[in-house]
Amino acid sequence: AEYGEANITPQTTMGEIRSNPSIAGSGLWTYAKEQKLQGAENLLNGQTLEKYVGSWVAQDCADGLNLLIENYNAGVQITHKIYSEQEIAEDSSRNDAEIYYYPASTPNAKYALILSGNVVTRTAEVKECVSTAYQLHQMGYAAFVMRYRIYPDNDQNAPLDDIAQAVQYITDHAQQFGVQTEDYALVGYSSGGQIAGIFGGKELGYPNYGVPKPGALLLAYPINNFYETKPLYHVLLDTDALERRYYDYNISDCVDADYPPTYFWYGQDDILLIAFNYWQQGPALRKALETYGVPYKESVYRHAPHGVGIGEGTDAEGWVQEATAFWEEQCA
Repeated sequence: AEYGEANITPQTTMGEIRSNPSIAGSGLWTYAKEQKLQGAENLLNGQTLEKYVGSWVAQDCADGLNLLIENYNAGVQITHKIYSEQEIAEDSSRNDAEIYYYPASTPNAKYALILSGNVVTRTAEVKECVSTAYQLHQMGYAAFVMRYRIYPDNDQNAPLDDIAQAVQYITDHAQQFGVQTEDYALVGYSSGGQIAGIFGGKELGYPNYGVPKPGALLLAYPINNFYETKPLYHVLLDTDALERRYYDYNISDCVDADYPPTYFWYGQDDILLIAFNYWQQGPALRKALETYGVPYKESVYRHAPHGVGIGEGTDAEGWVQEATAFWEEQCA
């Protein structure tokens, strides 16, 4: 195998990142804004990493990519397909579901599974997940960046299947990964936060899959209620299905006394949450957690727009550390 240098900075272009032999060899999915269209991959290759992911995450993103290169160069297998060859043969869309492994620096560490947000055919693994994985690594955790199925393959609750499959895969390979199987954190951004929140509930979540319960949900600007887009999703994805799918549910409706401890944050100037009816978002989730006595911590920031990830340079800066402290408290 060819190896590349861990020399990525916020000013490195996306083209240079993608042509780094170790990034290419690792299998990390580095596309976000581009749909899977012919020629689209060259569209934004001239952009710097900072322009591509935003200044709030650029440095930690670069550090996270360099760490990934170092791991790969040291012989770590980064990409793990979570479905078997047979399962992929039965449904080829499962081939898109995979995890990218960031080992912990200590044995028998707790792990976090990190889900980016998504908008139709766009995801944000590099922007939201790689930077988060880097910060969690710095604090001694193992991290798995999750790539789950999105439009048009997210019908029939496919993203929930993917999370469950990832947790099962990590559980089955816990020794190889050097992680504890219990008390893992599920980290979710935006619509990834909605999926993580539904996974924490009994109706569609982890109990239906027979996988361990999350030790904590750590949610960044989660969408609690998709509001007007619910019928649209249903028509586009599950036209003839009568039963409700994951996007039809509000996280707050899935909360009961047994719901995992939850840390969540959002900004008062988050235009997306305001558009989806602000009070039906974070405040509704808080009310449900309070009603059922679920341990939670809510942080509301004056200035933290939607999509800022780890939020460097906004009021949300340091939220990953605060969320991790909450997670540790709950597992103590």
